[in-house]
Amino acid sequence: MQPADYWIETLELSKHPEGGYYRETYRSKASYRFRRNPDFSGNRAYATAIFYLLRGGERSRLHRIKSDELWFFHAGRPLSVYLFHDVGFMSSFTLDTSKGLIQGMVPANTWFGAALDTDDGEAYALTSCVVSPGFDFSDFTFADRDALTRKFPQYSDLIRKLS
Repeated sequence: MQPADYWIETLELSKHPEGGYYRETYRSKASYRFRRNPDFSGNRAYATAIFYLLRGGERSRLHRIKSDELWFFHAGRPLSVYLFHDVGFMSSFTLDTSKGLIQGMVPANTWFGAALDTDDGEAYALTSCVVSPGFDFSDFTFADRDALTRKFPQYSDLIRKLS
């Protein structure tokens, strides 16, 4: 298995504001304006895709976007994605080739974050994420740790780890 630095260099990944490394690889040329959904301002591409790499000991900080996000696993250690749903429950999925779990979906407007099962900095997970409607940083919001902890007090340790 190639080390994380190999993928970061080969795929020309840059640091992501939420943690980890990424590079946008696709943005549809076609776009549209939401006329009946005021949550979206301006046009959005039909879809976007990125490579995303997370090392052990790092985390994808809790955040949400206004679109559905599909995750696809490529290489490395298992990666757990934790979802905090507005209706008051938490769920998760773990991308892990040894268990045949290589795809997961985060619904639009769901708080979520991700982490490996180890703090070993040599460990990593390499994934792709596809967002539809296409990703726009104006649709991205970091979670407020205190507000999320008040809503999900039973997950305060996990929220602290991911925020």
